[in-house]
Amino acid sequence: MQRLNHAVLYVTDAERSASFYGSVLGFERLPLGFPGAVFMRAPGSTNDHDLGLFTIGPTAAMPAGAGQRAPGLYHLAWEVDTLAELDRLAKQLAGVGALIGASDHGTTKSIYAQDPDGIEFEVAWIVPAALLDEAALSARSGISRLDLEHEKLRYGEATRGGVGISTPA
Repeated sequence: MQRLNHAVLYVTDAERSASFYGSVLGFERLPLGFPGAVFMRAPGSTNDHDLGLFTIGPTAAMPAGAGQRAPGLYHLAWEVDTLAELDRLAKQLAGVGALIGASDHGTTKSIYAQDPDGIEFEVAWIVPAALLDEAALSARSGISRLDLEHEKLRYGEATRGGVGISTPA
């Protein structure tokens, strides 16, 4: 295996979720699908689809404590190219009340949010291989508060992330 190709989520209303992922994260709605299903592509992706949304209806039981009291998905993680994009998305998610946290994992800088059904997702910028230093590597053993302004000054807000790690050098 090489990488995750796409994710499919059961949601109470695929149209509502598609509106959220489109307007807040910039996903493009694709002309694929069938009644009750929406397929979407992430910005800049050439994939057939990155996200599938299947309606299960408003009376569906909400997940109860996945990872805490029951097995289940904790979160999905999407990667952005720059810290400027991460900052823009953090502000946009906060503006719609979806942002629930931000963390510095040393080698990744992440924000966390929830979609309309409470499904958690992460948006991360990955420190390029050429910029990994002892401080970033040693910080991987813990999680600290993300200071996005500091990280933009440290790495540059337009520096392409993930190079040599998740994308070819």
